[in-house]
Amino acid sequence: MNSSDLKKYIEEGKLDERLTDIYCDAALTAYQRERYVKTITLFENAYGEAEVSIYSAPGRTEVGGNHTDHQHGEVLAGAINKDAIAIVEKTDDGIVRLISDGSGEICINSAELDKVDSEESTTEALVRGVLAGLNERGFKVGGFKAYVTSDVLIGAGLSSSAAFETLIGSIESGLYNEGSVDAVTIAMIGQFAENVYFGKPCGLMDQTACSVGSLVHIDFADPKAPVIEKVEYDFANSGYKLCITDTKGSHADLTPDYAAVPAEMKAVAAFFGKKVLHEVSREEVLKNSAAIREKCGDRALLRALHFYAENIRVKKQTEALKAGNMAAFLSEVKASGDSSFKYLQNVYTNSDVQHQNISVALQLAEEILKTDGVARVHGGGFAGTMQAWVKNEKAAEYKAAMDGLFGEDACSLLQIRKYGGMKVL
Repeated sequence: MNSSDLKKYIEEGKLDERLTDIYCDAALTAYQRERYVKTITLFENAYGEAEVSIYSAPGRTEVGGNHTDHQHGEVLAGAINKDAIAIVEKTDDGIVRLISDGSGEICINSAELDKVDSEESTTEALVRGVLAGLNERGFKVGGFKAYVTSDVLIGAGLSSSAAFETLIGSIESGLYNEGSVDAVTIAMIGQFAENVYFGKPCGLMDQTACSVGSLVHIDFADPKAPVIEKVEYDFANSGYKLCITDTKGSHADLTPDYAAVPAEMKAVAAFFGKKVLHEVSREEVLKNSAAIREKCGDRALLRALHFYAENIRVKKQTEALKAGNMAAFLSEVKASGDSSFKYLQNVYTNSDVQHQNISVALQLAEEILKTDGVARVHGGGFAGTMQAWVKNEKAAEYKAAMDGLFGEDACSLLQIRKYGGMKVL
């Protein structure tokens, strides 16, 4: 559709039903309508009127499996109703031209896909990496012009980079491969782009959740061929909202804290001559706990035991949702949070006990929610974000309290979105 006509189509409300379906909340439809029209205008300001299409890719939240993937464990992750969208014009010159949220234009030649070392840690690296990943798997790649905007908050643990990788893969799939590139393949290509071209080691959880949509249960027993199961559950009608609070804690100087988690778990595995905890049974660890304490330390033992219990909780969460049992699911979320605080110990850093943003957030959440929801540390931990599942009628009060403590819009009220990377129109 011509971009000018598309703006009128959206302004007249003709896309409203689609927007409500994608973003899971009719109250968000007017905002999304305005956002889409604004983004089309920005595209036209950059590239002029054109025949365009719209693509979307969501951010993600970790629901279960805190610090398990690096030990080849299990996770439960979900797409959220904040996303990156792109207004896209197909071109025939093989050049990808892309402007993202007001940044300068980047240009990537789809015929020149070797890694460029100087591009590491840049948007160019992600785009070139996705194109290269598609090309290596025998898919067609080609050029387009795009204006991209995203409301997936950077640094809030919602995987803005994975959303972007999924967006580029979905665009190329739609424009040049008749939408035939499946969601899991797009996720694997996104991981490849981030690992090899961008230069950041990461697992497959983020990209899979963003690309597949809804909830995904992932078993990393074989990390080269993880078992991925989509878990269907109608969260929009569950009576609860997903709330992510950015506690605004500083991540500076926390690298040793993050690195210690897998290192200590692997130290316990090494006690048995293995590389990761997946290769060792819980029973073996318990039987040898005295010797492990002496050789690896108490925290390493506790973190290993968290790993085994968390894998079981992921299974229980998955089965609860399949059975439509929200209460059982929330019970496991709370248990996961308790274990992360007590045994995994990733809620604050021992090197600076005077700053405990997530601890304070958890205390406030318990004070407000009582029996109206549950809260837990979200993602890597130590300074970042807290996740809560809050009854709809309590959500406004909860958000106001969190914003009052951590700053305006520190708390985002979200829903699990059923769509991953997609063509909107």
